[in-house]
Amino acid sequence: MRGRRHLIAALAGAGALYLALAMPNHPGAATWGALAVFPLELPALVFAFALARGASARILRAATAGALTAMVVVKAADLAAHLAFGRAANPAFDLPLVVAGVRLARGALGLPATVALVAGLVVTAAAIATALWRATGPLARPEVPRRMRLPAATALAAALALVAADATRGARPLDPPGAAFTTRLAGEHVADALRARRDLAEFRAAAATDPAAAAPGTALAALAGRDVFVIFVESYGRAAIEMPEASAAVPPALRETAEMLAARGLAARSGYVASPIVGGQSWLAHATALSGLPVDSEARYRALTSSPRRTLLHLAAAAGWRTVGVMPAITLAWPEGAWFGYDRVLASADLGYGGAAFGWMAMPDQFTLAALERAELDRPGRPPVLAEVALVSSHAPWTPLPRLVPWETLGDGAVFAAQAAEGPAPEEIWRDRDRLRAQYAAAIAYSLRAVAGFIERRAATGPLVVVLGDHQPAPVVTGTGAGRDVPVHVIGPPDLVERLAGWGWAAGMTPDPGAPPMEMADLRDRLLASFTGPAPTLVSGR
Repeated sequence: MRGRRHLIAALAGAGALYLALAMPNHPGAATWGALAVFPLELPALVFAFALARGASARILRAATAGALTAMVVVKAADLAAHLAFGRAANPAFDLPLVVAGVRLARGALGLPATVALVAGLVVTAAAIATALWRATGPLARPEVPRRMRLPAATALAAALALVAADATRGARPLDPPGAAFTTRLAGEHVADALRARRDLAEFRAAAATDPAAAAPGTALAALAGRDVFVIFVESYGRAAIEMPEASAAVPPALRETAEMLAARGLAARSGYVASPIVGGQSWLAHATALSGLPVDSEARYRALTSSPRRTLLHLAAAAGWRTVGVMPAITLAWPEGAWFGYDRVLASADLGYGGAAFGWMAMPDQFTLAALERAELDRPGRPPVLAEVALVSSHAPWTPLPRLVPWETLGDGAVFAAQAAEGPAPEEIWRDRDRLRAQYAAAIAYSLRAVAGFIERRAATGPLVVVLGDHQPAPVVTGTGAGRDVPVHVIGPPDLVERLAGWGWAAGMTPDPGAPPMEMADLRDRLLASFTGPAPTLVSGR
């Protein structure tokens, strides 16, 4: 009886190790089929426990429980990163995202729910470690006769050889009938971290030079005297135009904008650029577009903001523009903001919003744009302004959503109080992907209409406006394989917009779906090349 109980406990322990080893790290592999793949590490561990004795057995138990718990956490991080960002996690560089995720959860769910969520994750990790420690107990106390130890040692050596051979065959998420998946994944993450560090050194070298800064004071000469606005629309990806669930919201908003532009004597050209990111980390896209370098990680962002690289803002300031950053999502200290070249940053507290918050979003986009007008554009005798505006109303979780109100009624934002209390709870729309997609599209349509209203109000001054997305929404919205493309619209007087004719972009507000996208990192230099040249007759920016 005692032997039977020990055998059952040992089988249960082996089963726990099996589940930890077989756990997939990609949503596409998260099916019952993942359990059909026998992990080659399991027999290696079982035979190792069969040979271990005394202190060595305890050390092996602790090492196994610790290593497998760490790999379960890594696999869970990979799953989350694939769902949110369309890529695997990088433990070397992604730790700052944990802090950003907590802040987002606090804004969307509230402080008590966020604390409960974080505590639940910590308790879960501890429970997994405890369970794996207990699971290895029966395996470390095998009743193996002395005559069986040599066969066990031989089997262990064979299992380790198979693991080593399998782990060097390349990265495949599933590899029946046997796979050392967890061992290979650990090796891949170590290799990725080392490769990322080498890549970072190359990036630092690129950031140390900037051909565009060779002729200060001449940038964007064709736009001299005009206001220039670079407006990022949060999560405005190609999916917002092409998903069937978006057809009733975003394409009509683009058509309405095109009609308004024609009525105001303005023109537009539209295309796609490939963002370096998917699903989040908008600041990386902003840095990419403004610096002309691909910034796809927090490590690259830190390297960029400690380099002598010049942004579009630096170049415009040297040519006579007043440079402004409008950042309604900035609620904490932002020391790296000084590096970008702003003469003034209008953060959340500087915009004068006194209305109710829309979940994570501090204020509606319409109010943000009106605040820019009040703070900078309506000042008499001012120089032309080049402003980067980071809109946030289309940020997840896309509820509650604001609606446009008459611009003259905005005041301090109190007019939005009722709207901020309306709409479904986030967990309600996130349970249904079709509804989630429709809600996302409605948020993008609102942001586009707010931008259109702003352009209409400024149309008489003949500004140049670049409207673009920062990244596609998370794969949990688009599905896998949606790509990195985001729409870009360049809007302004027809003679200036015509300078983009060689880009291959479509006239109007709807990009050509068949046109190849350019890289977002090329946008700065393409704009500089198109608008640096003999200036037309100067116009007032006021």
